[in-house]
Amino acid sequence: MTTMTDAALAEFKMPDVGEGLTEAEILKWYVQPGDVVTDGQVVCEVETAKAAVELPIPFNGVVQELRFPEGTTVDVGQVIIAVDVAGGSGSADAAPAPVSVSVSVPEPTAPEPEPEAEPKGRQPVLVGYGVSEASTKRRPRKGDVVAAPAAVTEPAPEPQTPAKGNGRPLAKPPVRKLAKDLGVDLASLTPSGPDGIITREDVHAAVAPALEPTVTPAQALLLSPEPVAVAPAAVQDGVRETRIPVKGVRKATAAAMIGSAFTAPHVTEFVTVDVTRTMKLVEELKADKEMQGLRVNPLLLIAKALLVAIKRNPEISASWDEAAQEIVRKHYVNLGIAAATPRGLIVPNIKDAHAKTLPELASALGELVATAREGKTSPGAMQGGTVTITNVGVFGVDTGTPILNPGESAILAVGAIKLQPWVLKGKVKPRQVTTLALSFDHRLVDGELGSKVLADVAAILEQPKRLITWA
Repeated sequence: MTTMTDAALAEFKMPDVGEGLTEAEILKWYVQPGDVVTDGQVVCEVETAKAAVELPIPFNGVVQELRFPEGTTVDVGQVIIAVDVAGGSGSADAAPAPVSVSVSVPEPTAPEPEPEAEPKGRQPVLVGYGVSEASTKRRPRKGDVVAAPAAVTEPAPEPQTPAKGNGRPLAKPPVRKLAKDLGVDLASLTPSGPDGIITREDVHAAVAPALEPTVTPAQALLLSPEPVAVAPAAVQDGVRETRIPVKGVRKATAAAMIGSAFTAPHVTEFVTVDVTRTMKLVEELKADKEMQGLRVNPLLLIAKALLVAIKRNPEISASWDEAAQEIVRKHYVNLGIAAATPRGLIVPNIKDAHAKTLPELASALGELVATAREGKTSPGAMQGGTVTITNVGVFGVDTGTPILNPGESAILAVGAIKLQPWVLKGKVKPRQVTTLALSFDHRLVDGELGSKVLADVAAILEQPKRLITWA
């Protein structure tokens, strides 16, 4: 959203980065007044009610003014940054324009040369590859002493990351972090993604031999998004209460949960099941060459079991249209995975999960979890869900009574998998056991239908060969 106030000044407004969002909080500015920016360069990061999103600017120029400081909540449509588009040509003899500063920023110690070329690897997308290190340069401020033109020493070329072809390897931020954590040189990989983009699977494939499991099935818990450790805020001695503003993801979650709890009549059913055979299958799949480089864990098979159960009972994939007084049957499954992040609970979903093979589902699940941990989940990834899985087992608890994600018909809670005494063929033996809980909207789902779905999931996890016979 851009407004031209005169021939030289362009204003960039806060866009609607989701569907129907009305405001966003400015988390971080990547530029300051006096910086040169280029078309497609990310200038700030904002947090909406659904996700953190990087905003690229749609023109070249010199930053004149930041209208709001970091931490400010801004309505959609308000101007957040003004850019002098006439001063962005990079001409060496152009006189510096006056800079209006609304945000306190440090003055530069010395002016730097303006860039002669556009940054490499930048794509004008809402959630992109991040800010290139050399994508902003400082202009001389008004009042600085401007000497006569003199010889300028050519700066030493910035070392380039080795890559196949020209430029640095293309990869999304979560993939870059994964490669860094695993010690993988992106330039050494052969991209398998579209347009030469390196994918998470490429990185995993490079280190697959070194990623052998170190825990046994008896020690393993479900591996959905692990809880993120967040350091508690410092508390001064003598302070008995602390007030925290409700905004962003927390505000949206609160409104959604209240709306769901007091709109959809919830029913929750429980079942305890022996998943020993499923845990053995997980270990076998980890050694399968078709699954190499993919993240294989119990959550993957639980997700597949739920998809098969929905295929056998398709009426559960539906939503309630209050305005039209209609039940909308959905002939697809967008499978949500509840994820705990530093910003709060989010529920991104895997689009058309019902149509994916097991390797495809594993790949999509791994990408979803990694992106959520990085805080880069897009608003679109959290829209249109049909059913959700929430894994409370990672916290060591047995189960819970989950609240429906608004607009969805059911949510499956999975408890911790533990060794427990279990009667098998008339004898008590130690078995891997977990408890499942299925909450559903009783306007859409009768007790019989909900019970069938939960029973089918349990039956598949007890005898995973049903993934084949029932698929």
